[in-house]
Amino acid sequence: MPPWLVIVLALVILVLVGVGLSLKVIPEYERGVVFRLGRLRHLYTPGLHLVVPGFERIIRVDQRVVTLTIPPQEIITRDNVPARVNAVVLFNVMDPIKAVMEVENYAIATSQIAQTTLRSVLGRADLDTLLAHRDALNHDLREIIEVQTQPWGVDVSVVEIKDVEIPEQMQRAMAREAEAERERRAKVINARGELQASEELKLAADRLSESPASLQLRYLQTLLELGADQNSTVVFPLPMDIVTPLLKKLDAGERPAG
Repeated sequence: MPPWLVIVLALVILVLVGVGLSLKVIPEYERGVVFRLGRLRHLYTPGLHLVVPGFERIIRVDQRVVTLTIPPQEIITRDNVPARVNAVVLFNVMDPIKAVMEVENYAIATSQIAQTTLRSVLGRADLDTLLAHRDALNHDLREIIEVQTQPWGVDVSVVEIKDVEIPEQMQRAMAREAEAERERRAKVINARGELQASEELKLAADRLSESPASLQLRYLQTLLELGADQNSTVVFPLPMDIVTPLLKKLDAGERPAG
């Protein structure tokens, strides 16, 4: 084979290899930030692009939502209760150029900001708020973190507190408190029931006292109900409005005539 042909083949192979290395495919969910000789050039959108090796460098930025788990943080609440709290943060890159130019590693920076913000915000809340009002705390956390990450082109969409671990002694104290609260409510409900029952009984007694015949019918009905059981012994009191006339007649009959 002639030497010139070998040289031509070598050049063709080098060109093909260079072209293959220069072609870059950007997926739909990514953007490419291109630097030419260290200077920012422009942003590559999804598709096939040519990047000159040795002169240009491309940094791929993923714009999909990233799930960031914040490791458990040791905090002390406003009412001096120690707790371990972890959370999850969902964010995505909205401006790839800022994400590359403004911060060295936007994922690590977002994680560090989230950790410090979590300790700061939850340290200002008491334990009851931490356990019962997580939605408000999540909203405050997201707003504070987003203020820090917006200059980096990072949008924080969700911040959720996952788990809150408190000492076992505190858990037992909370269980006793909850039990005492349930007992208090039961006693209040029972007292209200007794009050309502006494009011109804008073109303019924007032109605029966207006008509002696109704009272006697009520006695007879009670006697009938008790007499259904043959083995029962009934002591049935007579009302004074029935007994009094009989006593008067007996007393008049015993007096001597004259």
